Amino acid sequence: MNAYITSIATSNPRFKIKQQDVLDFMIRAHQLKGVDADKLRVLYRATGILSRYSVIEDYQSSLVRQFFPDNKKLEPFPSTQERLELFQQEAITLCVEAAKRALTTTRAEQITHLITVSCTGMYAPGIDIELVDRLGLNSHVERTGINFMGCYAAFNAIKVADAICTANKGAKVLVVCVELCSIHFQKKAMDDYMLANALFGDGAAAVVVTGKPVTGVNLKTTSFFSELFRNGHEHMAWKIGNFGFEMRLSSYVPDVIESGVRLLTQKLLDKGGVDKFDYFAIHPGGKRILQVIEKELGISKRENQEAHDILSEYGNMSSPTILFVLKRVMDKFNMEDNGKNLLGLAFGPGLTLESMLLTIESH
Repeated sequence: MNAYITSIATSNPRFKIKQQDVLDFMIRAHQLKGVDADKLRVLYRATGILSRYSVIEDYQSSLVRQFFPDNKKLEPFPSTQERLELFQQEAITLCVEAAKRALTTTRAEQITHLITVSCTGMYAPGIDIELVDRLGLNSHVERTGINFMGCYAAFNAIKVADAICTANKGAKVLVVCVELCSIHFQKKAMDDYMLANALFGDGAAAVVVTGKPVTGVNLKTTSFFSELFRNGHEHMAWKIGNFGFEMRLSSYVPDVIESGVRLLTQKLLDKGGVDKFDYFAIHPGGKRILQVIEKELGISKRENQEAHDILSEYGNMSSPTILFVLKRVMDKFNMEDNGKNLLGLAFGPGLTLESMLLTIESH
């Protein structure tokens, strides 16, 4: 028995910010000059990112001080409480937009289960209850929260939805992922913080998963496989500090992924009973991550183009990012792709590698 992804939709904040503008902001915020400023410029050019989205306008212009204090040191630096107040104010709007766009073949009142995902903010009563009210979901809809699992969390949500739909073919599950990574900017001049500041943006995505396929293109959840690489434990971490959530992202993450991704995907193939992948939806955690995966799996950049395009246009938005990629891949399918297989990959704290085999089923 399987479940089916029947629709995917996305949303972003109103502030679309050029990567060059973020770089200018960071040089000012870190008060960098000379060689140090040049090093940061090299890092930003190497990301492959052209633009990102943020709920904070400050990154867009040196003349704007919407959130951070108007002085060179940005003091008093916003507290965790202030950042989470901004999350509570802004995140729900993105969730509602994505969810409404995803509810195309399924009406809101038909949703039996709601799964919400985030690692960049939390409050209670939370986003799940706000979505019930704003979308007009049934008050008895079954709600599940997946929190603080990072960039691979959408896979966990889809696995939960798969389990629900496998147990009950009449189930209709709405998954909503939202991350406001940009509210957690850290100004300490540490390499891990500098790298995180260069990559992350804001966004939301929603997915409808059902026990039965609908008319059109469906993605059948054929199999999943997860692996935990303890040699990467210290290279990716997400902790709560006094001044926001502190993202630790090491430049060694691609090396850990490189060491294990080939065996991971082979185990997924074996579990799914198939011999090859026809399409790819890979979480663009960074440009080098995409490059090492392409090398290890023997695929071209063109075969993985959607991941590169999402990275370039949006940066890394943590949990919704893989759904942005998956949507772009799914949008190009037609009846001729029926029966073909798609590999999904995402990575996060642990270091965790998640994989997913989806089979295209058109009706």
